[in-house]
Amino acid sequence: MSGPAADPHPFDRNWTVPVVTTEQSSMIHASCVSVHGHGALIVGPSSSGKSSLALQLIAFGADLVSDDQTILAHDGGSIKASAPRATSGIIEARGVGLLRADVVETAVLRLVVDLGTSERDRLPSPRTANLLGISLRLFHNSDSAAFAAAILQYLKVGEECVP
Repeated sequence: MSGPAADPHPFDRNWTVPVVTTEQSSMIHASCVSVHGHGALIVGPSSSGKSSLALQLIAFGADLVSDDQTILAHDGGSIKASAPRATSGIIEARGVGLLRADVVETAVLRLVVDLGTSERDRLPSPRTANLLGISLRLFHNSDSAAFAAAILQYLKVGEECVP
């Protein structure tokens, strides 16, 4: 007998992936980068490119918060992301190995990037992810060469223009 099928659109259903949950925090399988204290949480299935996207964002000037595992904690009306102590400042580069990276200890999440769901619309309507009871902007994976640059711009400036 097989188990239930994996949910292909987890954040569309206010779903999170807690690995360890305490009263104060949760740890999820995700990477996180920060620009000026604003964090992007990168989620998706194993081998979906979470670390690769984080490396692209770091190359564009973002700082690493965490790779592979991210601790999420409520901070008033926001969520702060941080790395487990054992992996802080380390990121995996597939085919290269583990690399050191400039790191910030925490970032306030502004955005969730779901690499497990492909964006089909050229100009998608804004989506949100409900994470630990807080609503955050959600981007689906895009095959655009400018995807990492768009994420960086969103972290720097915020909401996109709505015509």
